Amino acid sequence: MKLFVDNLTHVDFSYLHPKRGLVGESWAVQLVLDGSLDPQGMICDFGVVKRRVKQWLDAHLDHMLAVPAQLPGLQLEQVGGMTEVRWHYPEGGLFRCRAPEQAIAVLPCTEIDELSVAHWCRDQLRQLFPEQVQGVELAFTAESIDGHYYHYSHGLQQHDGNCQRIAHGHRSRIMIYRNGHRDEVLEGRWAECFRDIYIGTRSHLKNQSAGAHHYAYTAPQGAFELELPARCCYLIDTESTVEQIAAHLAEQIKIDHPQDEVVVRAFEGIGKGAIATA
Repeated sequence: MKLFVDNLTHVDFSYLHPKRGLVGESWAVQLVLDGSLDPQGMICDFGVVKRRVKQWLDAHLDHMLAVPAQLPGLQLEQVGGMTEVRWHYPEGGLFRCRAPEQAIAVLPCTEIDELSVAHWCRDQLRQLFPEQVQGVELAFTAESIDGHYYHYSHGLQQHDGNCQRIAHGHRSRIMIYRNGHRDEVLEGRWAECFRDIYIGTRSHLKNQSAGAHHYAYTAPQGAFELELPARCCYLIDTESTVEQIAAHLAEQIKIDHPQDEVVVRAFEGIGKGAIATA
């Protein structure tokens, strides 16, 4: 007998890719439990399943930087509750992230993808359920997007929750309207501009030299630092909330189209986002 939960939750995080570098990602979570029936005639209560799996994912993957421990060239140091990651982009430039250990997930694999992360999660999730649950199947799926989208990473210093972590991210669709009509050309331009980008807040930028950006701030969870090539960054003057990103895009588009009414629907991962008008 099997029990399934489709779209149990979503995870939004960033990871290190061997070619692309820092990548923001969003996946939906699908779960199947294999087991026998308990005296109530259930494998496990749906409420228990959803709560326990979401809590575990929140603690071990969501809003974190996922790092494949076997990535060639990776240097990893974990001391005093802090984790520091160093790695060089194939085309040149240092990636360095230093953050409290709860902000960085180190996975025993060479590359982060849907299958490797699901495999890592599966055995640990099995321990969350009663003994009549004999197997756990977990799958991560990217949203099917008909149109343009981009992968971005950011950190929100002012956020009280896990969004304060300096290198977490999202895979997000974008919709741009001019005078009530969808402008897919503009959507494509901005999606390309934000492809695998770090959207940095100007006040977090502590140093900008030799083609590199160094961001740093202190938030409730601790001190965060991030260094990466300038070509991988896009600066804005505000915190990089999805509301501010949408407003920034609308303002920039309005500069080029001053006579038009501009509406931007910017997404933050799957099924949520902000609308800004200029």
